Amino acid sequence: MTDWATISSFATAGGTLILAGATFAAVRSSQRSARANERALLVGIRPVLVPSRLQDPPEKVSWQDDHWTKLDGGRAAAEVTDGAIYLAMALRNTGSGLAVLDRWDFSTDEPGGEASHGDPAGFRRLTRDIYLSGGDTGYWQGAFRDPTDPVFAEARAAIEARRRLTIDLLYGDHEGGQRTISRFVMLPVGDGSWLTVTSRHWNLDRADPR
Repeated sequence: MTDWATISSFATAGGTLILAGATFAAVRSSQRSARANERALLVGIRPVLVPSRLQDPPEKVSWQDDHWTKLDGGRAAAEVTDGAIYLAMALRNTGSGLAVLDRWDFSTDEPGGEASHGDPAGFRRLTRDIYLSGGDTGYWQGAFRDPTDPVFAEARAAIEARRRLTIDLLYGDHEGGQRTISRFVMLPVGDGSWLTVTSRHWNLDRADPR
């Protein structure tokens, strides 16, 4: 004799199982789609800073004490006075998002390829935010103003001896995320000027691409 009640229970259970499987697959697909959309959004607002090209137009840079300098494409500036040391680099934002420059670190060492950056908490804060639009050129600037600071003497000696200078630059997107540290090196060249090259990028809020 056919037990229709049992058959009905099995059919209901099977239908529920199929529905649960379909719901799980839909949720997984929705999650993957959401992650893909999030990555696309982040890429759309992500900045990536490199030295500007030699053929890029010059940048006019001023400091708060009314000191001015002109930066040609791909170049840097390192100027010493009795009361201040002025540093600047011509940059290009190869990313699509607005870059907000925040902090920087200075070294006269020659770090190897595996050398990491210092603690961002110890970086020097810019006195004002500097913005670089996506796909556009701009600059970074910094200064030492305390002659009693040991770094002042170190920087002055390196500049006067025409040794390479290392700048680790911390920046992020305009939402305050995707923080990145890019390492730039200022290299002295024979005509008395400085060239800028970059050697490393570190992601602070996501995995590095290596």
